[in-house]
Amino acid sequence: MTEHPVNDLTIQAATVNGSGSQTANLVLTRAIFHMGIPVAPKNVFPSNIEGLPTWYQLRITPEGHMARSDKVDILIAFNVATWREDLKTVRPGGVVIHEEAFSTVDARTDVTYYPVPFAKLAKTKIQSDTLRKQLANMIYVGVVGGLLGIPWEALEHGVKRQFLAKPKAVPVNLDAIKVGYDYWQDNFSKQDPYRLEPMTGAVEGKVLVEGNQAAAIGALMGGVTVVAWYPITPSSSLCEYLIAYSDRFREDPSTHEKRISVVQAEDELAAVGMAIGAGWAGARSMTSTSGPGISLMAEFTGLGYYAEVPVVIFDIQRIGPSTGLPTRTSQADIGFVYTLSHGDTKHLVLLPGTVEECYEFARDAFDYADRFQTPVFVLSDLDLGMNLWMTPEFQYPEKPFDRGKVLSKEDLDRLTGDWGRYRDVDKDGVPYRTLPGTEHPAAGYFTRGSGHDESARYTESADAYARNMDRLLHKLETARRELPAPVSDETAGSPAGVIAFGSTHAAVMEARQVLAEAGKPVDYLRLRALPLSDEVAAFVSRHERVYVVEQNRDGQVFDIIRLALPAELINRVRSIRHYNGQPIPAAAITEPLLALEAVPV
Repeated sequence: MTEHPVNDLTIQAATVNGSGSQTANLVLTRAIFHMGIPVAPKNVFPSNIEGLPTWYQLRITPEGHMARSDKVDILIAFNVATWREDLKTVRPGGVVIHEEAFSTVDARTDVTYYPVPFAKLAKTKIQSDTLRKQLANMIYVGVVGGLLGIPWEALEHGVKRQFLAKPKAVPVNLDAIKVGYDYWQDNFSKQDPYRLEPMTGAVEGKVLVEGNQAAAIGALMGGVTVVAWYPITPSSSLCEYLIAYSDRFREDPSTHEKRISVVQAEDELAAVGMAIGAGWAGARSMTSTSGPGISLMAEFTGLGYYAEVPVVIFDIQRIGPSTGLPTRTSQADIGFVYTLSHGDTKHLVLLPGTVEECYEFARDAFDYADRFQTPVFVLSDLDLGMNLWMTPEFQYPEKPFDRGKVLSKEDLDRLTGDWGRYRDVDKDGVPYRTLPGTEHPAAGYFTRGSGHDESARYTESADAYARNMDRLLHKLETARRELPAPVSDETAGSPAGVIAFGSTHAAVMEARQVLAEAGKPVDYLRLRALPLSDEVAAFVSRHERVYVVEQNRDGQVFDIIRLALPAELINRVRSIRHYNGQPIPAAAITEPLLALEAVPV
């Protein structure tokens, strides 16, 4: 057998949607993670409910790389419809575990085959007719466990962890795994180099969490009290997690009264309207959606911007335009969201690049919305939102909520009622507001989406309009300095730099390692918010060439950066794009960058 690094391989399960394979894959993931080995799972599933091909990639590396790999070492072939195409994805010298009935005539000869009669084993070893289809997938978990030397205790842990809420399901699933485990022991001798060994120090202090799950926890920690939403892939799980956590943590223990209002609206337009209304009333409110929902929210978002109403909008991005590919990932909403609505509009946009930041930015978004009295967008994507990621345990908030410039009855008494809703008192562009119900005769004002002056009175005055728009732009400049700053790593001291954001971060981190080993080290700046920090132009000025890496066709952030740069820096910026809907692998960065850097400029 050829030598191969321990704990360094990629498993891909090719199955059928709706067959219960996701549960089996998660059990396998949790079992390997329990061994102390870093894991990076990616789920590629169809947009229908049941019956189409689905793939689950489980990447295992000692270094803890979290990006998708485009190389498959071990294929679990469970779908006859994609059998021949799936076989092509396996690297030479790889392993194929397949249903024994699948024909290998004229198939590849540079891989190791382990045929298993899954259908026969399920029929003869699994007694339950209703569960046989789902439990058949657990058989391949056992086969993989035998192949890679996964201890039985780890497999048992994976099952118990997966079925925390259904402990009665544990024995029957373990029995199914045992069928595959025993079949491996009784029928095969190992003919491949792949193996796993327990590790220490690599995953201690880390947990496996989805980005949407983290954002739901963050929203609760941020004090959300009103949630209005309409289901849409891939954002639905965010509000579903939020509902589940609310049932546990937002219920009065004595009266059992809910301390949060969650409303499923009739559509995305109604959802954002409800959330803006709640924000106007003083609640910390939010909605969650994806690209098609964002399209419907444009007019209401403009109202929130112009009337200066706080609200948080989560956009878990997917492929567009139109319906696009609902279950594929993308970073193609950013240009649209940044200027959403007609007229001169720019929004505050947070760009989490890790699951930990999904939690932190979701929490802090409500502070930003209140502080700047405006809609705040949190842009994640399907890869970050719906896949499990290794992450450090989240920190409990140490600071109180920042409700911003809210005038109380006592404040109005002190001012003798002399205030203006849209008056820039502090010269930072952010006015003062009151909340409905404030007991003072001067507390009320008209909330308008039409022209208004500093006292919220209706006007079509050209001068008043221009003053208001200038103040809104000044508020954006104030926010620019207070939003999460970019994260910079310039230890390479290279003439070349990379700028990226969001889930692309994982691929950039791996690509930098590959490039350094190839003698082409690059510096790195990760964006975390729009509008852009001044540090972006400074980073470009310190490098001869800067590559903006993003997951969209048109280079949307590439364009945003160039528009913000002084003229003498624009030609230093180049674009690297990946937009096929699959999470970006490191190779999608290293290959074009090495080619571009090899050509004298």
